[in-house]
Amino acid sequence: MNTQSDSPTTAAADFTGKRALVTGGSRGIGAAIVRRLGGAGADVAINYLGSKESAEALATEMRDLGRRALILQADVSDPASVERMFRTLADEWGGLDLLVNNAGWEDIHHAIDLPAESFQRAIGVNLGGILYCSQQAARLMEKAGGGVIVNNLSIHDDVPRKGLAHYCSAKAGAKMMTKCLALEWAELNIRVNAVSPGAIATDMNRDEIDAFGREKFTRAIPANRIGNVEEIAEIVAFLASDGAAYVTGSTLYADGAYRLGTIPFDPRPVRGR
Repeated sequence: MNTQSDSPTTAAADFTGKRALVTGGSRGIGAAIVRRLGGAGADVAINYLGSKESAEALATEMRDLGRRALILQADVSDPASVERMFRTLADEWGGLDLLVNNAGWEDIHHAIDLPAESFQRAIGVNLGGILYCSQQAARLMEKAGGGVIVNNLSIHDDVPRKGLAHYCSAKAGAKMMTKCLALEWAELNIRVNAVSPGAIATDMNRDEIDAFGREKFTRAIPANRIGNVEEIAEIVAFLASDGAAYVTGSTLYADGAYRLGTIPFDPRPVRGR
Protein backbone atom coordinates (compact mmCIF):
# COMPACT_ATOMS: atom_id res chain seq x y z
CA MET A 1 0.00 0.00 0.00
CA ASN A 2 2.71 2.50 0.97
CA THR A 3 5.57 3.85 -1.13
CA GLN A 4 8.24 6.30 -0.10
CA SER A 5 7.14 8.69 -2.84
CA ASP A 6 3.63 8.99 -1.43
CA SER A 7 3.12 12.13 0.62
CA PRO A 8 1.07 11.68 3.84
CA THR A 9 -1.53 14.09 2.47
CA THR A 10 -2.01 12.13 -0.73
CA ALA A 11 -1.96 8.77 1.03
CA ALA A 12 -4.48 9.86 3.66
CA ALA A 13 -6.95 11.01 1.02
CA ASP A 14 -7.16 7.94 -1.18
CA PHE A 15 -8.78 4.58 -0.45
CA THR A 16 -9.56 3.80 -4.07
CA GLY A 17 -9.93 0.07 -4.60
CA LYS A 18 -9.90 -0.72 -0.88
CA ARG A 19 -12.57 -2.89 0.69
CA ALA A 20 -13.71 -1.73 4.14
CA LEU A 21 -16.11 -3.08 6.75
CA VAL A 22 -17.50 -0.81 9.47
CA THR A 23 -19.30 -2.51 12.33
CA GLY A 24 -22.17 -0.56 13.82
CA GLY A 25 -21.92 1.46 10.64
CA SER A 26 -25.50 2.51 10.09
CA ARG A 27 -25.70 5.42 12.56
CA GLY A 28 -23.70 7.99 14.47
CA ILE A 29 -19.93 7.79 14.36
CA GLY A 30 -20.12 4.59 12.31
CA ALA A 31 -22.12 6.26 9.56
CA ALA A 32 -19.67 9.18 9.50
CA ILE A 33 -16.81 6.71 9.07
CA VAL A 34 -18.63 4.98 6.22
CA ARG A 35 -19.13 8.35 4.48
CA ARG A 36 -15.51 9.36 5.02
CA LEU A 37 -14.09 6.13 3.62
CA GLY A 38 -16.58 5.95 0.77
CA GLY A 39 -15.93 9.57 -0.10
CA ALA A 40 -12.23 8.74 -0.39
CA GLY A 41 -12.82 5.86 -2.79
CA ALA A 42 -13.39 2.80 -0.61
CA ASP A 43 -16.03 0.16 -1.18
CA VAL A 44 -17.80 -0.14 2.17
CA ALA A 45 -19.67 -2.96 3.89
CA ILE A 46 -22.03 -1.63 6.56
CA ASN A 47 -22.70 -3.88 9.52
CA TYR A 48 -25.85 -3.28 11.52
CA LEU A 49 -27.76 -5.07 14.25
CA GLY A 50 -31.28 -3.62 14.14
CA SER A 51 -31.36 -0.47 12.00
CA LYS A 52 -31.69 -2.04 8.55
CA GLU A 53 -33.40 0.98 6.98
CA SER A 54 -30.55 3.28 8.03
CA ALA A 55 -28.01 0.82 6.67
CA GLU A 56 -29.84 0.55 3.35
CA ALA A 57 -30.09 4.33 3.02
CA LEU A 58 -26.37 4.71 3.69
CA ALA A 59 -25.52 1.97 1.21
CA THR A 60 -27.55 3.85 -1.39
CA GLU A 61 -25.47 6.97 -0.67
CA MET A 62 -22.31 4.97 -1.31
CA ARG A 63 -23.61 3.51 -4.55
CA ASP A 64 -24.57 6.99 -5.71
CA LEU A 65 -20.87 7.85 -5.32
CA GLY A 66 -19.97 4.92 -7.54
CA ARG A 67 -18.86 2.66 -4.69
CA ARG A 68 -19.77 -0.93 -4.03
CA ALA A 69 -21.76 -1.24 -0.81
CA LEU A 70 -23.03 -4.17 1.22
CA ILE A 71 -25.26 -4.24 4.27
CA LEU A 72 -24.48 -7.08 6.66
CA GLN A 73 -26.65 -7.89 9.67
CA ALA A 74 -24.73 -9.45 12.56
CA ASP A 75 -24.45 -9.35 16.34
CA VAL A 76 -20.73 -8.82 16.87
CA SER A 77 -20.91 -10.40 20.33
CA ASP A 78 -21.87 -13.74 18.74
CA PRO A 79 -18.94 -15.56 17.10
CA ALA A 80 -21.25 -17.60 14.86
CA SER A 81 -23.03 -14.45 13.65
CA VAL A 82 -19.68 -12.79 12.96
CA GLU A 83 -18.45 -15.83 11.04
CA ARG A 84 -21.56 -15.77 8.83
CA MET A 85 -21.05 -12.06 8.14
CA PHE A 86 -17.45 -12.55 7.06
CA ARG A 87 -18.35 -15.56 4.95
CA THR A 88 -20.84 -13.40 3.06
CA LEU A 89 -18.27 -10.64 2.72
CA ALA A 90 -15.64 -13.03 1.37
CA ASP A 91 -18.12 -14.55 -1.08
CA GLU A 92 -19.14 -11.11 -2.37
CA TRP A 93 -15.81 -9.28 -2.42
CA GLY A 94 -13.15 -11.95 -2.09
CA GLY A 95 -11.36 -10.27 0.79
CA LEU A 96 -10.99 -7.25 3.05
CA ASP A 97 -8.43 -4.45 3.35
CA LEU A 98 -9.79 -2.44 6.29
CA LEU A 99 -11.88 -3.28 9.33
CA VAL A 100 -13.27 -0.59 11.62
CA ASN A 101 -14.56 -2.07 14.87
CA ASN A 102 -17.06 0.62 15.74
CA ALA A 103 -20.01 -1.29 17.24
CA GLY A 104 -20.56 -0.56 20.92
CA TRP A 105 -23.11 -0.97 23.68
CA GLU A 106 -23.76 0.47 27.13
CA ASP A 107 -26.39 0.92 29.77
CA ILE A 108 -26.20 2.54 33.21
CA HIS A 109 -26.29 0.84 36.61
CA HIS A 110 -24.96 1.27 40.10
CA ALA A 111 -22.05 -1.17 40.28
CA ILE A 112 -23.53 -2.81 43.38
CA ASP A 113 -26.69 -3.59 41.40
CA LEU A 114 -25.06 -4.32 38.03
CA PRO A 115 -27.00 -7.18 36.39
CA ALA A 116 -24.96 -10.08 35.08
CA GLU A 117 -26.66 -9.79 31.71
CA SER A 118 -25.58 -6.14 31.35
CA PHE A 119 -22.01 -7.01 32.29
CA GLN A 120 -21.96 -9.89 29.81
CA ARG A 121 -23.46 -7.76 27.04
CA ALA A 122 -20.96 -4.94 27.57
CA ILE A 123 -18.02 -7.34 27.51
CA GLY A 124 -19.49 -9.30 24.61
CA VAL A 125 -20.01 -6.31 22.31
CA ASN A 126 -17.24 -3.91 23.34
CA LEU A 127 -14.45 -6.45 23.84
CA GLY A 128 -15.56 -9.76 22.37
CA GLY A 129 -16.84 -8.09 19.21
CA ILE A 130 -13.41 -6.60 18.53
CA LEU A 131 -11.72 -9.98 18.94
CA TYR A 132 -14.24 -11.98 16.90
CA CYS A 133 -14.35 -9.50 14.00
CA SER A 134 -10.59 -8.93 14.05
CA GLN A 135 -9.88 -12.66 13.94
CA GLN A 136 -12.07 -13.12 10.89
CA ALA A 137 -10.63 -10.02 9.22
CA ALA A 138 -7.04 -11.05 9.93
CA ARG A 139 -7.57 -14.41 8.22
CA LEU A 140 -8.69 -12.63 5.07
CA MET A 141 -5.97 -10.00 5.33
CA GLU A 142 -3.21 -12.55 5.84
CA LYS A 143 -4.13 -14.20 2.53
CA ALA A 144 -3.94 -10.80 0.81
CA GLY A 145 -0.59 -9.83 2.33
CA GLY A 146 -1.81 -7.41 4.99
CA GLY A 147 -4.42 -4.89 6.04
CA VAL A 148 -5.52 -2.42 8.68
CA ILE A 149 -7.80 -2.62 11.72
CA VAL A 150 -9.01 0.47 13.60
CA ASN A 151 -10.93 0.11 16.86
CA ASN A 152 -13.30 2.82 18.07
CA LEU A 153 -12.97 2.86 21.86
CA SER A 154 -13.71 5.63 24.37
CA ILE A 155 -11.89 7.85 26.84
CA HIS A 156 -13.44 5.48 29.37
CA ASP A 157 -10.77 2.95 28.43
CA ASP A 158 -8.68 5.18 30.72
CA VAL A 159 -11.13 7.27 32.79
CA PRO A 160 -13.67 5.58 35.10
CA ARG A 161 -17.22 6.85 35.25
CA LYS A 162 -19.98 6.22 37.75
CA GLY A 163 -22.67 3.91 36.44
CA LEU A 164 -20.48 2.40 33.72
CA ALA A 165 -18.18 -0.06 35.50
CA HIS A 166 -18.96 -2.76 32.94
CA TYR A 167 -18.54 -0.47 29.92
CA CYS A 168 -15.33 1.14 31.17
CA SER A 169 -13.83 -2.27 31.96
CA ALA A 170 -14.69 -3.58 28.51
CA LYS A 171 -13.17 -0.54 26.81
CA ALA A 172 -10.02 -0.83 28.92
CA GLY A 173 -9.74 -4.44 27.84
CA ALA A 174 -10.23 -3.40 24.22
CA LYS A 175 -7.35 -0.95 24.52
CA MET A 176 -5.06 -3.77 25.64
CA MET A 177 -6.52 -6.02 22.95
CA THR A 178 -5.49 -3.40 20.39
CA LYS A 179 -1.90 -3.60 21.63
CA CYS A 180 -1.85 -7.39 21.74
CA LEU A 181 -3.21 -7.81 18.23
CA ALA A 182 -0.80 -5.17 16.89
CA LEU A 183 2.10 -7.00 18.49
CA GLU A 184 1.13 -10.42 17.12
CA TRP A 185 -0.02 -9.35 13.69
CA ALA A 186 2.80 -7.01 12.73
CA GLU A 187 4.45 -10.11 11.25
CA LEU A 188 1.36 -10.50 9.04
CA ASN A 189 1.62 -6.88 7.85
CA ILE A 190 -1.61 -6.05 9.67
CA ARG A 191 -1.68 -2.76 11.58
CA VAL A 192 -4.05 -2.39 14.55
CA ASN A 193 -4.76 0.98 16.15
CA ALA A 194 -7.55 2.70 18.07
CA VAL A 195 -9.23 6.05 18.48
CA SER A 196 -10.77 6.93 21.84
CA PRO A 197 -13.38 9.69 21.55
CA GLY A 198 -14.60 11.88 24.37
CA ALA A 199 -17.92 13.69 24.29
CA ILE A 200 -19.19 13.47 20.69
CA ALA A 201 -22.59 14.73 19.56
CA THR A 202 -24.65 12.02 17.90
CA ASP A 203 -28.34 11.41 17.41
CA MET A 204 -28.10 8.66 20.02
CA ASN A 205 -26.66 10.72 22.89
CA ARG A 206 -28.34 14.08 22.26
CA ASP A 207 -30.94 13.50 24.98
CA GLU A 208 -28.28 12.54 27.53
CA ILE A 209 -26.23 15.66 26.80
CA ASP A 210 -29.32 17.85 27.01
CA ALA A 211 -30.32 16.22 30.30
CA PHE A 212 -26.95 17.08 31.83
CA GLY A 213 -27.14 20.57 30.38
CA ARG A 214 -25.22 21.29 27.19
CA GLU A 215 -23.54 24.42 28.57
CA LYS A 216 -22.49 22.64 31.77
CA PHE A 217 -21.17 19.73 29.70
CA THR A 218 -19.22 22.09 27.48
CA ARG A 219 -17.66 23.89 30.45
CA ALA A 220 -16.26 20.58 31.68
CA ILE A 221 -14.28 20.15 28.45
CA PRO A 222 -11.09 22.23 28.33
CA ALA A 223 -11.53 22.74 24.56
CA ASN A 224 -14.92 24.29 25.45
CA ARG A 225 -16.95 22.31 22.95
CA ILE A 226 -18.43 18.90 22.22
CA GLY A 227 -16.84 17.05 19.31
CA ASN A 228 -18.57 15.91 16.14
CA VAL A 229 -18.71 12.60 14.34
CA GLU A 230 -16.81 13.86 11.31
CA GLU A 231 -13.78 14.60 13.48
CA ILE A 232 -13.64 10.98 14.66
CA ALA A 233 -14.12 9.72 11.10
CA GLU A 234 -11.17 11.84 10.01
CA ILE A 235 -8.93 10.24 12.64
CA VAL A 236 -10.05 6.77 11.58
CA ALA A 237 -9.22 7.65 7.98
CA PHE A 238 -5.74 8.80 9.01
CA LEU A 239 -5.04 5.66 11.04
CA ALA A 240 -6.27 3.54 8.14
CA SER A 241 -4.18 5.39 5.56
CA ASP A 242 -0.67 4.94 4.28
CA GLY A 243 0.12 8.19 6.05
CA ALA A 244 0.09 6.11 9.25
CA ALA A 245 1.99 3.19 7.75
CA TYR A 246 4.46 3.03 10.67
CA VAL A 247 1.81 3.40 13.37
CA THR A 248 0.50 0.27 15.08
CA GLY A 249 -0.57 -0.59 18.61
CA SER A 250 -1.44 3.04 19.35
CA THR A 251 -4.54 4.69 20.78
CA LEU A 252 -5.27 8.27 19.76
CA TYR A 253 -7.45 10.28 22.14
CA ALA A 254 -9.88 12.78 20.63
CA ASP A 255 -11.59 14.51 23.53
CA GLY A 256 -10.60 18.17 23.74
CA ALA A 257 -8.60 17.23 26.89
CA TYR A 258 -11.81 16.08 28.60
CA ARG A 259 -10.19 13.03 30.18
CA LEU A 260 -7.46 15.15 31.75
CA GLY A 261 -9.93 16.69 34.19
CA THR A 262 -12.42 15.14 36.57
CA ILE A 263 -15.65 14.11 34.87
CA PRO A 264 -18.33 15.55 37.16
CA PHE A 265 -21.50 13.91 35.87
CA ASP A 266 -23.30 11.10 37.63
CA PRO A 267 -26.02 9.58 35.40
CA ARG A 268 -27.10 6.91 37.88
CA PRO A 269 -30.71 6.94 39.08
CA VAL A 270 -31.52 7.47 42.73
CA ARG A 271 -31.45 4.02 44.31
CA GLY A 272 -34.75 2.62 45.45
CA ARG A 273 -36.83 4.37 42.80
